[in-house]
Amino acid sequence: MIIKAKKIIVVGGNAAGPAAAAKAKRTNPNAEVLLFEAGDFISTGTCELPYVLAGEIESYKNIVFFDDVSFKEKKGVDVFLNHLVTSVNPKEKFVEVLNNKTGQKKLFDYDSLILTTGSKAKRLPFLSSELTNVFTLKSVMDFVKIKKFIDSNTIENVLIIGAGYIGLEAAEAFKRLGKNVTVLDIAENPLPNAEVEIQHLIKQTLEKNSVRFIGKTFEAKYIQTDDKLKGVNIDGELIECDVALMALGVAPNNTLAKEAQIEIGKFGGIKIDKRARTSNQFIFAAGDNTEIINRITGKYDYIPLANYAHVFGHAAGANAAGDNQFVEPVVRNAAVKIFDNVYSTVGLTEPEANNYGFSYSVVTAVMNNIIKVMPGSKKIFGKLIFEKESNKILGASFFGADQAAGMADLISALIYQGAKAQSLANINFNYTPPKAPFVNLLSALGRKAKGI
Repeated sequence: MIIKAKKIIVVGGNAAGPAAAAKAKRTNPNAEVLLFEAGDFISTGTCELPYVLAGEIESYKNIVFFDDVSFKEKKGVDVFLNHLVTSVNPKEKFVEVLNNKTGQKKLFDYDSLILTTGSKAKRLPFLSSELTNVFTLKSVMDFVKIKKFIDSNTIENVLIIGAGYIGLEAAEAFKRLGKNVTVLDIAENPLPNAEVEIQHLIKQTLEKNSVRFIGKTFEAKYIQTDDKLKGVNIDGELIECDVALMALGVAPNNTLAKEAQIEIGKFGGIKIDKRARTSNQFIFAAGDNTEIINRITGKYDYIPLANYAHVFGHAAGANAAGDNQFVEPVVRNAAVKIFDNVYSTVGLTEPEANNYGFSYSVVTAVMNNIIKVMPGSKKIFGKLIFEKESNKILGASFFGADQAAGMADLISALIYQGAKAQSLANINFNYTPPKAPFVNLLSALGRKAKGI
C-alpha cells in the first residue's frame, strides 16, 4: 500500500503521544511528524512514580525512556519540549504553539492531528495552589517537586487526601520512608469503587501496616497558615501534616478539543471510534483524554490506564498516517499492589452491573494461592459476577496474593470470548504444592456458579 506523504502533529508526550508519533512515522516514513509537549519530559512511566517515591526504583531518570534527542534519533520524530499548544483551528487545519521558554508563539499546519493531551489531577478547589507543601503525583515533574521538598524539610506526618489507586500506593511509599501516614476520603471505606468486601479487606491491610484511614470526611476543616497546610480538623481532632498529597483521581484534559468543537462524552473525554478518529475526520485522539467502548456494556466508558493509551495511540498514529487499523472494544482490567496484597478488577463490579441494568448473580470464595502447608501460602478472596439468563461472565474482583493479577487476566480472556461462569469449573488448572494449589480459586468460583 502506498501512503501519501503527510504532515502529522501530535499534541502530548506521555504514553499515547509517543506511541502515536512513532507508529505514524513507521507507517509512513515520508511523513513529517511533530510532537509537542508542554512539559520537560516525554515517554515516561508515570504508573511507576509511587515506587520511585518509595525508593524501590532508584531514580526518576529510570522511568524516562526517551528525551527529545533520542526520540528523534530512534523514531524519526521531531520533538518540541516546553511547547504548549494553545489552540486548534480545525477549519484551516493549523495549531498555535507557545514556546514556554521564550514566550514566542508560532503556527504549524497539519494534514492529520492527534490529540493525546491526557488527564489532569483533580484538586480540592478550596486549597490554595500556592501552598508549598501540598502536591499531586501525576507526572515526573510532580515527583521532582515532592522529592525536593522532602529532601529540604523535616517530614514526619503525611496526609493523603483520597483513597484511590494513587493514594493507596503513595501511602505505602511514605510508610517505606518511615513516615506517619493518614489517608482521608469522603467515602466510608478506601477504594470506594471496589467491591464492598474488598474495601473492608483493604481497610484491614492499612490498619495492619499502621496507616490510619478516616472515611466520610465531608466536614473536614483544612487549616492553612501562611503558605502551608498545617493539618485538618475532623470532629474536633487536629491531624497535623508536614506534607500533603492530593490523590483525588483524574479528569480528561480536553480544553483544546472543546474549543475545536470535537464531540465530548458524558465523562468529559473525547469520543473516538474504533479507528481512534474523533468527530473531525482529520483529528484523532488516544489516551486519558478519550472515551472508548466498553466490550461488556457496548457503551462509551472512561478508562484512564496506560496500556489502553498505548494500544489506541498506535491505532491513532497508523490511521493518521493513512492506514486503516481497528481497535476492538475493551474489557477493563486493572490491578494495584497494596502493601503485601494485590487487588485486581476486571469487567464490571457488582454496583456497575446493577447500574447498567443487568440481571446478574454473584458467587464468592476464599482459597489459598498455594498448598497451605507450604511457606508463603496466603489467602485470595474472589468475587465473580455473571448474567443470570446467559450465564456469561460480567466481571470479577480479587484481593490477596500475587496470583490475583493473573486471575484477572484469565477472566478478561474469558469475557472476551463470551464464556459462561460455569466454564471455570471445567478448566484444568495446574497443581504443584510450592506454586499452585490443589483447588484453584477460579475453579471454586466456577463450581459455585455451577451449583456443585
